[in-house]
Amino acid sequence: MKNHRPLASSACILKLIATAAATSSNTASSSSMDEDGFLVHDSRRLDLWLHADAATDQFRHGPIREVRRKIIYQNNMDNGCSRSTGQSCFDSMLGIRGGGGSTRLEQQLEELGRKYGQPFLSAIDQNKIEHDADCKMSCEMFYCAAADETTKEWKSKNTSFKSYSFGAVPPEDFSEEFRFPLDLIKVTQGEPLFSAEESARVIKQAEEEGVDKNEYQSGKYKLGGDWLVNLPKTRDWFNYQLEHSLFPLLHHLFPEIIRSPSVLRAHSVSLLKYNSTHPRTDVHIDNGILAMTLAMSPMTDYVGGGTFYEHMGVDNVLPMDVGHGTFRPGSVRHGGHRVTAGERYILGAFLLLEDHVEHVRRLKNRGAELRTSGDLPSAINHFEWALALNPTCTTCLKDWAEILLAQKKFAEAEQKIRDALELLEGQDSDALFTLGLILSEQGKDEESIAVYKRSFELNPEDAELCYNLGIKLGEQGDTKGELRMYKQTITINPNFGGAYINMGTILADDGDTDGAEVMFLKAIECSDEVRTKGMFNLSLLLQKKANLLATSGNLAGAKSAITESSKLLDDAKVDIDARMTLGSSYSEDALYSSQFKPMRVQCHRLLGQIYAGMGDLEASEAEFLSASERFPDIPGIWHALARVYELQGKMDLAGEAKAKLAALQ
Repeated sequence: MKNHRPLASSACILKLIATAAATSSNTASSSSMDEDGFLVHDSRRLDLWLHADAATDQFRHGPIREVRRKIIYQNNMDNGCSRSTGQSCFDSMLGIRGGGGSTRLEQQLEELGRKYGQPFLSAIDQNKIEHDADCKMSCEMFYCAAADETTKEWKSKNTSFKSYSFGAVPPEDFSEEFRFPLDLIKVTQGEPLFSAEESARVIKQAEEEGVDKNEYQSGKYKLGGDWLVNLPKTRDWFNYQLEHSLFPLLHHLFPEIIRSPSVLRAHSVSLLKYNSTHPRTDVHIDNGILAMTLAMSPMTDYVGGGTFYEHMGVDNVLPMDVGHGTFRPGSVRHGGHRVTAGERYILGAFLLLEDHVEHVRRLKNRGAELRTSGDLPSAINHFEWALALNPTCTTCLKDWAEILLAQKKFAEAEQKIRDALELLEGQDSDALFTLGLILSEQGKDEESIAVYKRSFELNPEDAELCYNLGIKLGEQGDTKGELRMYKQTITINPNFGGAYINMGTILADDGDTDGAEVMFLKAIECSDEVRTKGMFNLSLLLQKKANLLATSGNLAGAKSAITESSKLLDDAKVDIDARMTLGSSYSEDALYSSQFKPMRVQCHRLLGQIYAGMGDLEASEAEFLSASERFPDIPGIWHALARVYELQGKMDLAGEAKAKLAALQ
């Protein structure tokens, strides 16, 4: 044990063992021998703590879309059209405004087909096929008017509507038909669409169908609730509302884009439950040309809640009492505001129009899927095509920028994301997050911090943002600011392991070993990758603690600390080996595997010396013997083992240990 103070009568024994461990070793270039002849990894000399990395979060997606595909596409899909028309969708799309029949859109598609060739035309055909299939599936689950059916008209004497700005960027598809710029977010006022009593009956029925027992991961948050495809009785109620109220209402609100209630299709519909454990959604856009949100709980049932529209500002949350609804184009950035107490149910639906193929949205979505699958050139093509149709498709620019970031084309990535932010008038926390990351990769730390702070002003409940900002502040020496951001991170997401790791390292560096231990223990409870890092960090902390306790004379406490340190490393090694056998996707597993040996040797060394200091030479011998069996190439182990044998008068065994040492040297 290096730099120890004398430990009563055990001091001479410890000193003899430490002196016996000379300085020769066949270690790798990344390691060296300490003064006692034991392997010490150079990184341990420079930085005791393994810090967590910055979160890149390069694949942010809307929270409903991925789940919708997992559930809806379990049904049989064919290329027929909706039962409401009885004819081919390709026939119906021609000659009808907005979809394939808009003269301007058709001309634009023809021009772009000549420019980009068959790959573009094939993508457009695929859009139509997917639109056809989605419309057909919608009618299998949700109300669609028959071709010869007389649709209802919206009539209400006491329900009015308040309109809000859609923001700086028009809808991704059909912005001219929406007559942008207009106040396209419509919220009901006055008489609700349905009563509180009716809503309570619906929620009770849904809970009997198990809606309150289900949850799923959506973006960065877990959501409670379920899709109406899994709630047949609740779906019956919703279908009645579609026929008699909601579809006529949507036609009334958006006649410029909806020629008749008969063209509306409810595509993805969910009943969501918010509470303190499932408090909110990401800020996102919806996967449909139109979307609706219906409030199913009285405002007296919960604290917080409402819908947050990013372009309106962080403090501007639109509340809705039970029975009221919001109707809007799907591409506005919004999110469910945090519920801190009680329960809030809402019903959300994405809507399609049978006679309007959303080419921009579908090209963008397919580009995102290609990007996720690793086909980056094809993904870029799809983003380029979508932008050719709509140069203001900011999500296309953002996704393209993130591909360029992954390719380390930082200047191009920065330009793309700045183009998006210019269109958005700077009101997009995700785009600012990406810009902050791009600037950080280029070493523009002050600019990166400034951009992260602007993003934080828009969305202070983005855990990854707070975490990355904390890292950048720490790099600039602002430890207080760094800790503040990590605390904000775990307030938002108590399972964010990287924040616990980095808080633990700060506390450890400041000498607060007890506080650091708590942080590392919390990290160990998180995901596998962070768990491993937490176990290594806690092991290092306990080694440090064992040293301090031993030098103060508390050998029992030192033994306990180093024993726990050893167990953590052994448990971590089991996890690492299992993952690597299966083809680990964790980039740091190879690093952890290489660090295991020097750290585990150090544990053997300390525990063997502590046993010797306690006068238990048999236990000391057993510890060094175990070390020699696991790590026979470490000279210092044989030195120490030989000396323990000598102290016990086992000269033959001491000679054998020295022979092993000589062979290594």
